[in-house]
Amino acid sequence: MRFQKLIQWSAAAALSALSIGAAHGATGGEPVAVAQVDIAPCLAAAAADEMDKAGTACAAAIDNEKTAKADLVKALIARGALYARHDQIDRAIADDSRALLLDPTLADIFNARGELWLKKGDKPKAVQDFGAALKIDPNHERAKANHKAMARELERIGAQMAVAGKPSFNCARAARAVEKAICGNRELADLDREIYGSNARAIREARSPAEARALQREQDEFIARRNAGYGRPGYDLKKAMQERLQRINGVDGY
Repeated sequence: MRFQKLIQWSAAAALSALSIGAAHGATGGEPVAVAQVDIAPCLAAAAADEMDKAGTACAAAIDNEKTAKADLVKALIARGALYARHDQIDRAIADDSRALLLDPTLADIFNARGELWLKKGDKPKAVQDFGAALKIDPNHERAKANHKAMARELERIGAQMAVAGKPSFNCARAARAVEKAICGNRELADLDREIYGSNARAIREARSPAEARALQREQDEFIARRNAGYGRPGYDLKKAMQERLQRINGVDGY
């Protein structure tokens, strides 16, 4: 998993830095003025998916003002990935956000946070983060796939919102009482549009011209019954429209 790779990378980098520092001191280099905070226990515990140990070890490093900036970023990334694996989404977002404030060049973390926003259902923020990742690394494959999928989803939602509450016909030209009733009721308008769209799909997918004509005849007959029945005692327009939609789509909804 990408979170595991991030943790392993951070752990390897931290351990390498510690080894180099120790070797430098052993060969007579200048002594370090301030002892560095050891983030290795945090990274190791996070990589091992040990939540309790990582919680303690990472907090000790993250909350220590002496922790070097680069090490702080690694610890935040490691803990954030751990939180994400355990579905502690808000905590994971908080750690990734702090890491990005410290280093806004991390394409992987922008993408990871975008996926977390997506889990929370915040699609605009997810798209924003995927876009930020691509600005940093235009070839980031996962961010490209995520951004493309979300852009299409938002476009679809926008298109649905644009026609919400509008029937399949022009209400400005509505002459029949039933048409005016549909135009005046958002739920009925949506039902009418769904019936029209589903019928058009069924005709497109017809196995033969004869079947397509039969489907259109069935739709025309429904419209005729609807027009004649509306306003009569006992006629339920909404129920009739719902039954028509179900007949077109089938019991399974398609």
